[in-house]
Amino acid sequence: MAVPSLWPWVACLLVILLSLGFSLDTREVCPSLDIRSEVAELRRLENCSVVEGHLQILLMFTATGEDFRGLSFPRLTQVTDYLLLFRVYGLESLRDLFPNLAVIRGARLFLGYALVIFEMPHLRDVGLPALGAVLSGAVRVEKNQELCHLSTIDWGLLQPSPGANHIVGNKLGEECADVCPGVLGATGEPCARTTFSGHTDYRCWTSSHCQRVCPCPRGLACTVRGECCHTECLGGCSRPEDPHACVACRHLYFQGACHRACPPGTYQHESWRCVTAEHCASLRSVPGRASTFGIHQGSCLAQCPPGFTRNDSSIFCHKCEGLCPKECKVGTKTIDSVQAAQDLVGCTHVEGSLILNLRQGCFFKNLKLIRGDTMVDGNYTLYVLDNQNLQQLGSWVAAGLTIPVGKIYFAFNPRLCLEHIYRLEEVTGTKGRQNKAEINPRTNGDRAACQTRTLRFVSNVTEADRILLRWERFEPLEARDLLSFIVYYKESPFQNATEHVGPDACGAQSWNLLDVELPLSRTQEPGVTLTPLKPWTQYAVFVRAITLTTAEDSPHQGAQSPIIYLRTLPAAPTVPQDVISTSNSSSHLLVRWKPPTQRNGNITYYLVLWQRLAEDSDLYLNDYCHRGLRLPTSNNDPRFDREDGELEADREPGCCPCQHPPPGQVLPPLEAQEASFQKKFENFLHNAITIPKSPWKVTSINKSPQRDSGRHRRAAGALRLGGNSSDFEIQEDKVPRERAVLRGLRHFTEYRIDIHACNHAAHTVGCSAATFVFARTMPHREADGIPGKVAWEAASKSSVLLRWLEPPDPNGLILKYEIKYRRLGEEATVLCVSRLRYAKFGGVHLALLPPGNYSARVRATSLAGNGSWTDGVAFYIPGPEEEDSGGLHVLLTVTPVGLMLLIILAALGFFYSRKRSSTLYTSVNPEYFSASHMYIPDEWEVPREQISIIRELGQGSFGMVYEGLAQGLEVGEELTPVALKTVNELASPRERIEFLKEASVMKAFKCHHVVRLLGVVSQGQPTLVIMELMTRGDLKSHLRSLRPEAENNPGLPRPALGDMIQMAGEIADGMAYLAANKFVHRDLAARNCMVSQDFTVKIGDFGMTRDVYETDYYRKGGKGLLPVRWMAPESLKDGIFTTHSDVWSFGVVLWEIVTLAEQPYQGLSNEQVLKFVMDGGVLEELESCPVQLQELMHRCWQQNPRLRPTFTHILDSIQEELRPSFRLLSFYYSPECRGARASLLPTDAEPDSPPTPKGASSDFSPQNGGPGH
Repeated sequence: MAVPSLWPWVACLLVILLSLGFSLDTREVCPSLDIRSEVAELRRLENCSVVEGHLQILLMFTATGEDFRGLSFPRLTQVTDYLLLFRVYGLESLRDLFPNLAVIRGARLFLGYALVIFEMPHLRDVGLPALGAVLSGAVRVEKNQELCHLSTIDWGLLQPSPGANHIVGNKLGEECADVCPGVLGATGEPCARTTFSGHTDYRCWTSSHCQRVCPCPRGLACTVRGECCHTECLGGCSRPEDPHACVACRHLYFQGACHRACPPGTYQHESWRCVTAEHCASLRSVPGRASTFGIHQGSCLAQCPPGFTRNDSSIFCHKCEGLCPKECKVGTKTIDSVQAAQDLVGCTHVEGSLILNLRQGCFFKNLKLIRGDTMVDGNYTLYVLDNQNLQQLGSWVAAGLTIPVGKIYFAFNPRLCLEHIYRLEEVTGTKGRQNKAEINPRTNGDRAACQTRTLRFVSNVTEADRILLRWERFEPLEARDLLSFIVYYKESPFQNATEHVGPDACGAQSWNLLDVELPLSRTQEPGVTLTPLKPWTQYAVFVRAITLTTAEDSPHQGAQSPIIYLRTLPAAPTVPQDVISTSNSSSHLLVRWKPPTQRNGNITYYLVLWQRLAEDSDLYLNDYCHRGLRLPTSNNDPRFDREDGELEADREPGCCPCQHPPPGQVLPPLEAQEASFQKKFENFLHNAITIPKSPWKVTSINKSPQRDSGRHRRAAGALRLGGNSSDFEIQEDKVPRERAVLRGLRHFTEYRIDIHACNHAAHTVGCSAATFVFARTMPHREADGIPGKVAWEAASKSSVLLRWLEPPDPNGLILKYEIKYRRLGEEATVLCVSRLRYAKFGGVHLALLPPGNYSARVRATSLAGNGSWTDGVAFYIPGPEEEDSGGLHVLLTVTPVGLMLLIILAALGFFYSRKRSSTLYTSVNPEYFSASHMYIPDEWEVPREQISIIRELGQGSFGMVYEGLAQGLEVGEELTPVALKTVNELASPRERIEFLKEASVMKAFKCHHVVRLLGVVSQGQPTLVIMELMTRGDLKSHLRSLRPEAENNPGLPRPALGDMIQMAGEIADGMAYLAANKFVHRDLAARNCMVSQDFTVKIGDFGMTRDVYETDYYRKGGKGLLPVRWMAPESLKDGIFTTHSDVWSFGVVLWEIVTLAEQPYQGLSNEQVLKFVMDGGVLEELESCPVQLQELMHRCWQQNPRLRPTFTHILDSIQEELRPSFRLLSFYYSPECRGARASLLPTDAEPDSPPTPKGASSDFSPQNGGPGH
């Protein structure tokens, strides 16, 4: 009975084994893929998990964004060679196409690059959120006019050495809205910040996808939750510390797991996976052919290395005895250069035909004397034997070669005519020394047409890249003497070619040779097709018949045609080169370019097309009052200052092409590499785009609706934003030279300009593909001026609404407005109004204005910069006396009407109450309503007329916070700078009371290191809470401003150890005061500490910062917002908040001070931090942290709350290092502190119930869903 009971366990085990064995090893490996022309071709990637080789996606000219919608290949995780994208229209991002591509290995590179993104006209972001590693090679991203989010990528996280990356010619950073998730008030966790190329920033791929920054040592990969993967994982994993859960492998992959070395019985293949011997034997380099793969030194190779071979009985490579047999299949191969000979290195058997061309004695051109001290066979000073292609001895004859002793010997030189040998005899002085056998007429010149008859061409047909020839059949005296024909052809711009077969003056071979076999039928005329040839090029051609004479004394009879000249047909040119543009006015653009490298005809004109582009729609959504504003420019290209001759240096006909730089000039390595890449890449482009599927006709350029809609994607977006369709039409012009002036353009607007080269046959072969450039016109000086006057109207007793019209035709688009207003006799205040804020009211509200006469001016800021100020508008805010007199007039007017309405309402209320008298309503807390809706003015009340507003400081949790002045607030001071907290005008009565209750908590505080409450204005609207002014803002912002790369750096150095200890002491002193008064803060963080003008740090209230740093808080379940990154483990687990938990938060604040306000637990989500801290985790040690502060942090982060130091104990440990002023101002040295030392440790509070001071209505902790609730 025991056996059946095991079946469930066995079945379960089988399921587990199957899932581990098969689910992890089902990745399909695809070979290199070249996907072009049609979007449907991408379906070849459907089941690919790994592309073993390269992936090229290119030349999809008619594709639109709709074609890519819903197209995704989530299986693809790895490309072993390189990824290249080129001219794929309509593709805006790779995030949906390859959402899980994690690794590009770079085993084979595209001229040193593993990732190439080139001329992708509609790509808006790279968008590869899963990409975690580019193992080898650089990244090249170039000429992508819409591409943004390049500055937010940290390539150093992906590559071992990103210094060779080439990222140029893309959309200007000033025109991009590169905002990462969670930044600028966006919801969600902000992306991690890293420093790359000296610039610290948030890191993301798109506005909705962060770049993964793993908090793991030694560069280990991590899960999406930040858990560290196994050391052999690369690019991520699904489970931590599991080699079976890797997305890709750092070293080698086999059967669903990652290994450092291949397991026994397996062999490394293609540098990334292990295979068995059987699998290696099944691999094919060419499908359908026998396998050449062999195993050598633990690797499965496409062929055995030199010196090794394999046989049919074994797949293992073994060492050869002597030379290894190596069979090379070449078909027909001509060896006419060293490079061609190198292709056959190591070959022992050649399957096919070889033609070895040694055509003349151009070696030893200056040889003048052969002395003959040692002779061949004792007789021969010059021995020329068996040179099958030797035709000339002219260089020796011309040099006047002398042979004073010995004979010359010539034999088996079938193409060397006897007259050349006899001429050499005369020159060298050896005539008469040789006998007939030593200059054999039978074996010299026997295959050369030394005495020829004339051959006549029968027909010739030319095409763009080939010539078809036919000629008459030559009939020698003996038919068997005719061996074959040789066709000679070469480019010949002028009809002056000679029959000389050898190098020309430039060192290149003069003629190309093609051996033509005899036709099988004696009646058939011989012929040949010459290919590949250049279009619209004149070629010189002649034919020789190769015969063999059998008569010993008769001269060799041959046949040869005269030289004829044929021109191939024209074809479409290649693209124009080096387009540059500039603007010299607000309505003109100047464009220049160089001719195409291959004109393929006579260039008759250039087709220039241009279209206005809309500004990026993301620019409309940003608040440029908070975000730094970097404006685009329309810079002049310095190359426009050169003369035309400098811009284009075509070589004159007849001159040799330059092969090397001038003597003494060495091209710098970087420039040489760049030039090499550009040349190879342009050759690749030329070969790629001249395929039949891409007919670049003039008609398709002008009339194809698909092409038009795909070329200029941003124009369509502009129509949705209110643009006129006629403004974005494609304009065109035909120009005869390599320049164009575009007129009648809109000011400060970006245009795309396409240049097509067209030759005389454009009506049949079409124009070239386009090369394009993007240019922006110059701004119009008056375009950003606000039309008309600024109007105003009273919005309330102390606020006005200013209205104005938008500029009708601005430079680009309006980003923000600035209002400069001033009260009579006071300094002016400048207020920034974002585009979105203006759109709500057509203007802006100016609130909390003291009574008086005001004037205001407005100016707009566009993409081109600031416009001009408007004329001033005057308005008036009445005082209280005027308000009272006006109120009396209104009261007398409306009293009769009001009395009648009261009578009617009273009657209705009486009948309604009688009807409901039988219904009783109860309240769970009947006293709550009355208590929470009461605020009784006390000695803290300040008259409203004593307060004046200066400027906005920021947004608080209840409303705006202003800087202001208060009269008579401090004894002996006429005016006191203060911070004024307000409540929104639309706030409910309950919110106003909560606002005042929060201020009431501060009334009990009187400590130099706690921000002081100075007064309350509760009478009238709006309600004001008057606080001590902390001019340097909160500590978090202040610390970040001290970073060297910060835009708002005040020029101060990084805090020294003494400065950091002083900050810590001031914070600890403020917290010691709160603890002595039985207050638990519960939200101690750098954002809730404030910095005064003299750099004193004080404990601030949380209300001003909770909204500003909303992303520092986390909502757990249905509870309120929790600052989990600063909370102690007991607070996270049980909701217990005590002074001990405040000490834990103090330790995190120390960490913020040392790191200049980096985010704690960077790289972990809030949920991960929650689990990490509750499991006993603490922040990692900092490399550059002083030991004293590091030890203090660890004391604060004890898991047992009772083992943590109190704030007074913290001050005990650092008091000697604090400045002398601390002794005079601190609570620590006060009598109150000495009296309270014995009772400083409070008992633990109940969860969600912190201690409350006597007489206070609440604790010093966030209310209504704040931390802890």
